[in-house]
Amino acid sequence: MKRVLILISMIVIFASTAMAAETEHGGGSLKSWAFQFINFAILVFLLVKFLGKPLKNFFAQRRELIEKSIKESQEAKELAQKALQEVEEKLKLKDREIQDILDTAKKIGEQEKLQIIQETDKLKEKILEQAKTNIEFEVKMAKDALRLEAAELAIQLSEQKLKEKITPEEQEKLLQESIKIIEGRKN
Repeated sequence: MKRVLILISMIVIFASTAMAAETEHGGGSLKSWAFQFINFAILVFLLVKFLGKPLKNFFAQRRELIEKSIKESQEAKELAQKALQEVEEKLKLKDREIQDILDTAKKIGEQEKLQIIQETDKLKEKILEQAKTNIEFEVKMAKDALRLEAAELAIQLSEQKLKEKITPEEQEKLLQESIKIIEGRKN
């Protein structure tokens, strides 16, 4: 590569010297045109001779490098697409799992709801039965209390009427009859 640079610099120096000589002589003649053509032909020959193979190798290596880069980028793209597909499939699976969990939770919630409703109905029936029993007991107690109070009032009323109607002699007579009845029962 070092030789190529030296050769290029020599050609440039040679060409610039030739052009400078032409401008001094007022160039425009056929001879100067021929000299320029020969210089150009020599320049092209030397470039092709010394730079042809290195340039060919350079461009071949560059082409191989570009092809390799394209191939690697295509492989990377394919790998990325495969990874993307895998991630999308995993996301679909996760979505299904989440939906399954939600469905299971809904089923369990419905079952618990039905169980709570059944337990509430049973508790309601027990409370109603207990309330009915309590009400019956309270009514019986109230009736017994009313009967007792009515009996006491009847006794008081009877006693009062008896006191008003019975004289002391009739009381003595009733007492004697009661004693006879009691003695008759003992025998």
